[in-house]
Amino acid sequence: MAPPQPKAVAKPAAAPAGGVQKAKLGKPRNYDLGNGVVRFSKTKMFHKKAKYKFVGKKNPKAEKAKKPTVVVKQIGGEKNGGTRTVLLRRRRSFYPTQDKITPRPHHKTFSKHVRRIRPNLTPGTVCILLAGRHAGKRVVLVGVLPSGLLLVTGPFVFNSCPLRRVPQRYVIGTSTSVDLGDFQLPAHLDDGYFKKNKKSAKRTVKRKTGEDIFATKKEKYVPSEQRKADQKLVDEAVIKAIGKRADKKTLRGYLKAAFGLRSSQFPHRLRF
Repeated sequence: MAPPQPKAVAKPAAAPAGGVQKAKLGKPRNYDLGNGVVRFSKTKMFHKKAKYKFVGKKNPKAEKAKKPTVVVKQIGGEKNGGTRTVLLRRRRSFYPTQDKITPRPHHKTFSKHVRRIRPNLTPGTVCILLAGRHAGKRVVLVGVLPSGLLLVTGPFVFNSCPLRRVPQRYVIGTSTSVDLGDFQLPAHLDDGYFKKNKKSAKRTVKRKTGEDIFATKKEKYVPSEQRKADQKLVDEAVIKAIGKRADKKTLRGYLKAAFGLRSSQFPHRLRF
């Protein structure tokens, strides 16, 4: 019979690449034997852990220093001279008289919105107005203002349409356009330039006639000299550009004529 061979000694596990070896976790003393049955009972573990030594023992807690809740203040002045007790912290039943305003991030204001203009509405395009007192007239687009409104002109000598601001949804852009070249609008022609001054209507007293003594009289709008000069400057540039075209005679008649639909004509079927 061959002598028994000695068992090979297990080699220690190699340390990880980082050089730190994980600590081995030991097996608990009261481990699970299977199916929820533990090795020692609850009573056995009570004695093994010597919990009977601590039954009925109480460690007195150190008393914490009480913080003052009130402060006594001296009241000065005549006929006072006493004291007043003031709470350092408000009671939980205290309700503020006004809700606290919490700043919240708001959306961009309307003036900061991005303006998107239809690609066919470029300076020099001939447009048809669809609303307003000049509805049906053909005008020339001379610029787009920062507010997103279109600045158009007749010119005034063609169809009596002055410099006006028009929303793009009330405009039809045609395929006809005028080459304005390097013409630039004056810097002062912005949205503030076209705002009207709201003046209160003046009251006129009428006692001799039988009309109301507090009848209101509206002032008639009269364009200023600056407005007339700007209108003339823009119209001259547009008329000069029209005069360079080969079909200038036809284009002038086109701008002077009003747009309208005849019977059995539908705008969605027309090509402008």
